Amino acid sequence: MKFFLIAGAINAMISVAAGAFGAHGLEGKLNDHYMSVWEKAAMYQMYHALGLIIIGVLKHPSLLGNITQLNWAGWLLFAGIILFSGSLYVLALTQIGVLGAITPLGGVAFIIGWLMLAIGAAKHLG
Repeated sequence: MKFFLIAGAINAMISVAAGAFGAHGLEGKLNDHYMSVWEKAAMYQMYHALGLIIIGVLKHPSLLGNITQLNWAGWLLFAGIILFSGSLYVLALTQIGVLGAITPLGGVAFIIGWLMLAIGAAKHLG
């Protein structure tokens, strides 16, 4: 519970900082395409940071508790942030196209993470 709440809050903070850095520090330094890549990285990091916070709250014993599906969901969202957003940040800064091959792995982690959250909720709330 504690880890996902903290990881979510830290990732939300990093997302806001990255968005501000992109808007102010990278303005005029990246072309429109790579600026869009940077913004997408920050946006998806924020969405999934909020997901981590939700998972942390749901792990409270009075809600779903420490169920396996929530643990998987949290770790997959966390991994997805690193792989998806991380690879896009590096891609935008370096413009090394091969880094884009890592991004879909993060996307798959996001999808499976949300699926695990749905399965956990269906099994333990229904």
